Amino acid sequence: MADPSSYRPKPGQIPDSPGVYKFRDDHGRVIYVGKAKSLRQRLANYFQDLAGLHPRTRTMVTTAASVEWTVVSTEVEALQLEYSWIKEFDPRFNVKYRDDKSYPYLAVTLNEEFPRVQVMRGAKKKGVRYFGPYGHAWAIRETVDLMLRVFPVRTCSAGVFKRSAQIGRPCLLGYIGKCSAPCVGRVSATEHRELAEEFCDFMAGRTGAYIRRLERRMQDAAEEMEYERAARLRDDIGALKRAMEKSAVVLADATDADLIAVAEDELEAAVQIFHVRGGRVRGQRGWVTDKVEAVTTAGLVEHALQQLYGEERGDAVPKEVLVPALPEPVEPVQEWLAGRRGSQVSLRIPQRGDKKDLMATVQRNAQQALGLHKTKRASDLTTRSRALEEIARALGLDAVPLRIECFDISHLQGEDVVASMVVFEDGLARKSEYRRFQIKTFEGQDDVRSMHEVIGRRFKRYLQEKQKSGEWTEEPADEAPVEDDGAPDAMAGRPTDEDGRPKRFAYPPQLVVVDGGAPQVAAARRALDELGIDDVAVCGLAKRLEEVWLPDDDDPVVLPRSSEGLYLLQRVRDEAHRFAITYQRSKRTKRLKSSPLDAVAGLGETRRQALLKHFGSLKKLRAATIDEICEVPGVGRKTAETVAAALAGAAPSAPAVNTATGEIIEDDGVPSAALSAERGQDR
Repeated sequence: MADPSSYRPKPGQIPDSPGVYKFRDDHGRVIYVGKAKSLRQRLANYFQDLAGLHPRTRTMVTTAASVEWTVVSTEVEALQLEYSWIKEFDPRFNVKYRDDKSYPYLAVTLNEEFPRVQVMRGAKKKGVRYFGPYGHAWAIRETVDLMLRVFPVRTCSAGVFKRSAQIGRPCLLGYIGKCSAPCVGRVSATEHRELAEEFCDFMAGRTGAYIRRLERRMQDAAEEMEYERAARLRDDIGALKRAMEKSAVVLADATDADLIAVAEDELEAAVQIFHVRGGRVRGQRGWVTDKVEAVTTAGLVEHALQQLYGEERGDAVPKEVLVPALPEPVEPVQEWLAGRRGSQVSLRIPQRGDKKDLMATVQRNAQQALGLHKTKRASDLTTRSRALEEIARALGLDAVPLRIECFDISHLQGEDVVASMVVFEDGLARKSEYRRFQIKTFEGQDDVRSMHEVIGRRFKRYLQEKQKSGEWTEEPADEAPVEDDGAPDAMAGRPTDEDGRPKRFAYPPQLVVVDGGAPQVAAARRALDELGIDDVAVCGLAKRLEEVWLPDDDDPVVLPRSSEGLYLLQRVRDEAHRFAITYQRSKRTKRLKSSPLDAVAGLGETRRQALLKHFGSLKKLRAATIDEICEVPGVGRKTAETVAAALAGAAPSAPAVNTATGEIIEDDGVPSAALSAERGQDR
């Protein structure tokens, strides 16, 4: 791990001008590429105190061994050079989108003497007109089949075309009227190219004028009593309309636009793009990426724009690009897009109307794509096996950890301290075996001490169950089982007590994971040692740097970002964190909703609500006289006296504070406002 100060440039060396910079590791490999409006200001941010850097940025600068830069004239040039270097060097700390599949395009080879319509995948070629991408190749073939009767463009391969020219006889499509047969000279090269260009115009969205022209020709043929030609034109119009129906109209103003949406979590992001041409969705594609650098939604959008349009020119870049967040600054990106299109490009966030509604649809697709990606990655048996093997190898275990238990501590500023235990078996969550704990032995905030207590209590129960040889001991209230969430019973087929209930804590894990670094790991190991348990491995996953800590090791184990083992540990840790937060919030909600009225004997929920509704808050109710309380329907004088005495004996609570605005919420009868403001402070 390098010290950034060892390769920091001297003051005054870095120019105060736009440019692109590269960080290299000690082997000379480029590990990060970035651009800046001012190289001096941007690079200075990387060489500040490490504690002030984002965890991923800190990892990058400590991995690097040198930095170099190239000065350019404008921010647009910097954007272009950054894209070129990312493509050339493939830096490990830059966001790189990866397609989850190879999308098929409808391609017209205008670079050939006799253009051909075909399905194409992979890198785009110069001189070829592309439409799409499509979700499936069969969708392209269906569209082409409908349109060939109107635009009989060549679709055959070079070998078939050459053979037909040699023998002087066209292929089957030429005989049935779905190819103009340029191979045997039925049309000239110029006439065939005009057909191909009309095909491209129609696919590009200029459909209305062409259909109206066909309709006029059909009417003219009918007036001249050429009914067979009119019938053919009628069938052509029907074929084109059926082809158009395959892509629904989503924008009534015949807009050409690309809509980009981003769904993300702390580790990964998914991007979905809808290509709208002529108001119709002509194609859709999606990417997924690991968030290996500190990047915002705006940064993800900028990377997506670079990858989407970095190799495009002309009409392939639409007039309008709609995004969920604008890159900062937005002007260089707009200028770069305009340069690639050759005319002005509008880059903006949709605010209202059909475009905002369509963006919501694209966003839902992005969320589904991210969820599907995580599900596939988690459910694949081969992937799970590889992940467990990587964990065993990295931690030096004798066998793969088929059962993993993870523990996390949660609290709000030292109050309502709770812990969670989640269980993963064979890489899959076993929700029926999740457990939750209240911290009993002390009050206040001490994650290390809390972790020691929870690990000790969990494994004491294991030893008790082991010693009792099947005898069941009722579980303490603070370790209550979780609510039934529909998960399958992971305890099926395991030892049960006389009532048929599965034994809890009866099985030890092969690996205990704690959410935290070296102090939490040491506390967990100490708890196990105190109980004489030496056959359970312990590790910790520190959230800030995603490092794996082992007991008695001064340095952490760093797994590659692409490691399936790291991904599994992160899922286990995140699930423990989610479960702990849920329990902690439920406890806090119950505490905040408690009221001195709850202790008034004989006062039910209906009359409590009536009192609060009448006075508006506990503060006003506490200040009311007995006669005023008696005015509430259903409250007699004896009850009013009891309520007044209870409120007089109860100390007034401290005013709630909205932490988002700093406003004091005097209406302490409605604690939900304070509760919602506190949600962002959960740990």
